[in-house]
Amino acid sequence: MDIQRIDGVHCATGESPTWNAREQAWYWVDIPARRVWRLDHASGQARHWEAPEMVACVACADDGSLVAGMETGVFRLELGEGSDARVTLLAAPPSSELGEGMRFNDGRCDRQGRFWSGTMFMDMGAARAVGGLYRYGTEGGLHGPVVSGMLTQNGLAWSPDGRTMYLSDSHPKVRTVWAFDYDTDQGIPHTKRVFLDLTGQKGRPDGAAVDADGCYWTCANDAGLVQRFTPQGKLDREIALPMAKPSMCAFGGPGLDTLLVTSIDPGTGGDAGSVVLLRPGVSGVAETPFVTGRR
Repeated sequence: MDIQRIDGVHCATGESPTWNAREQAWYWVDIPARRVWRLDHASGQARHWEAPEMVACVACADDGSLVAGMETGVFRLELGEGSDARVTLLAAPPSSELGEGMRFNDGRCDRQGRFWSGTMFMDMGAARAVGGLYRYGTEGGLHGPVVSGMLTQNGLAWSPDGRTMYLSDSHPKVRTVWAFDYDTDQGIPHTKRVFLDLTGQKGRPDGAAVDADGCYWTCANDAGLVQRFTPQGKLDREIALPMAKPSMCAFGGPGLDTLLVTSIDPGTGGDAGSVVLLRPGVSGVAETPFVTGRR
């Protein structure tokens, strides 16, 4: 398979790729660098903006801005001609839920345009199960934790019809992906069940995406793979990557048939920290932008 590395891009912890159909461009973040990246599809030009604190995840909004989970809350990001992002705090959990040493982590919008993101304690070695999953809407504000007791929240995704929500904990002590029935009207997950128990398997289930067939693609961090699981939880495909620690994948491109994969550089050099594009032979589902005028 032809895997294209994006020239001139290196991330310490690349995360949260998302495709903006209106702009025909990709966005993603480098968490510790406090950086938001953009890649224009037509020109292949990449550029970045700096934020005042770590940006863990972004989703495109219907007004042209980005909504982001950061260190201290959920923010609106506006990216202009300068090198610095303009940030506006939208909502934040109480300090008892998002205290020192914590930040938001993986996040994206559901099929109705609500923004979801989870929190984590950054020192993974401490194994503190204090992370929670939150839902944010413009009118209703921040709700949660809807799911609590997480070590390293990850793998958030929805089925094509939006009625199944996926969520993982990528911590080495957990390595589990859950599925929930999802109330699309109220934005409430329920009936939690184990979708994938990857204890003892290759890698850890990091960021994820869902394709048009309803299959769940997860980055196998530490194994250098992206893996495709059917809605029944059966592994039916693996793609080897040039970097050992892929962190998240997303479908995009004009035909939604390209997968962008970010990665982490633990200091090993080589392709670690690179961002790559590949065509896996299936198409994804268009991401719903954050709806700025609803709950």
